[in-house]
Amino acid sequence: MRYELVIFDNDGVLVDSEPISNTILAAYLTELGHPTSYEESLRDYMGGAMHRVHDLVLERSGQRLPDDFDEVFHERVFAAFKRELEPMAGAVEVLEKLTAEGVPFCLASSGSHERIRVGHRKTGLDKWFDDGRIFSSQDVGRGKPAPDLFLHAAERMGVAPDKCVVVEDSPLGVQAAHAAGMDVCGFTAMTPAERLRDATRLFSDLRALPDLLA
Repeated sequence: MRYELVIFDNDGVLVDSEPISNTILAAYLTELGHPTSYEESLRDYMGGAMHRVHDLVLERSGQRLPDDFDEVFHERVFAAFKRELEPMAGAVEVLEKLTAEGVPFCLASSGSHERIRVGHRKTGLDKWFDDGRIFSSQDVGRGKPAPDLFLHAAERMGVAPDKCVVVEDSPLGVQAAHAAGMDVCGFTAMTPAERLRDATRLFSDLRALPDLLA
């Protein structure tokens, strides 16, 4: 295989969380007086850390979100995850195949460690990711599109950036991977291919991933 490490994004790549979390985010922002559609939430916030929501709302409205915004949002999201969340189609098969072939992999997500763990427990993906394979934007100063998170994951896993490949479904993640000096496979199951056109390669079915890495 041409790579020594596969770095997975989590939301929208391993777990089918983007429809749930962006529906809740759009509704909550609208409730607070910042009208936001589901489509706008996907466009503006998908793949970003929570500070991006605060930054864009402040920039556009001149108003700060409530101090408990993150806490309330995550309470709503975690409750929905526990009811509804499923793994992405093909995620289990890919993780099984990479494990069988001895290909190292980890996860680097804009989501908090708690969000990742809640989702993985519900979907059964926790068996594939111990604490040493999970990296969050909480661990670094800046989230995507900055390269910090991917560089942190590569360093902790002991692999040079140019030997890593990132699997991402958001433009912010693609930007971050390139900024880190890594190839990136753009996953178009939910994101239009045009928005991921800067990825090294594009694919729409997770089960096709191992062949792209050969």
